[in-house]
Amino acid sequence: MSVDRATGPGLPAPLQVLLVDDHALFRRGLAALLGEQPDMRIVGEAGDVNEALRLAAGLQPDLILLDNHLPGVAGVDAIESLRREAPRARVLMLTVSESADDLRSALRSGAAGYVLKSGAPAELPEAMRRASRGETVIGPGLAGKVMQAFDAGSARPPRPLPDELPAPPAVPAFRSLGERETEVALAIARGASNKRIALDLDMAEATVKAHVRVILRKLGLSSRVQIAVLASRGLPDIPKD
Repeated sequence: MSVDRATGPGLPAPLQVLLVDDHALFRRGLAALLGEQPDMRIVGEAGDVNEALRLAAGLQPDLILLDNHLPGVAGVDAIESLRREAPRARVLMLTVSESADDLRSALRSGAAGYVLKSGAPAELPEAMRRASRGETVIGPGLAGKVMQAFDAGSARPPRPLPDELPAPPAVPAFRSLGERETEVALAIARGASNKRIALDLDMAEATVKAHVRVILRKLGLSSRVQIAVLASRGLPDIPKD
């Protein structure tokens, strides 16, 4: 099924989104939610992996919103195939599964992120925007699952990751962070977005982004997921949601 929305002249091209979920009513509600976003356009809907692959190849969307529990083939097992059919597309998992195995499989297969259906509806469009910008997005409350997913004791033999997690640095590395940088790292470990961090810490969002860049540089990391994992291991007193 394909859905189109007109855009006004002179506006930036909207984010082209393919929805993949086997529940038609959920897709309808999701399409209504995202239809309110002027910078997004639902270009197609699929109820299973075969239909998703066909639509992905034909539509070449910017972002694929993918459920995990699909008939026949699980969403996490279809990520690599979807990315082959639509190489420019970012794949964002939207699922009820809080399994560390599913989260690990999704990230190792190249998913741009992993968010839960139980999250606040207002948070989803921003998660999609962040994923489309190249960020790795982990839903609120999943930081501990990320740590568990990549813990050496629980990981199965991994497939190659474009953004492989490094070994945790020595704890003294965290001492190189300033007070504000530490607060930002803790917030990332809780799954907070830059916008949420800016509100909570009373600073400009641009300042938060600058702190994130400094944290990445000081700790020798390359993604927010790595900050979340290492902050969860190496920084004390991470508040629970």
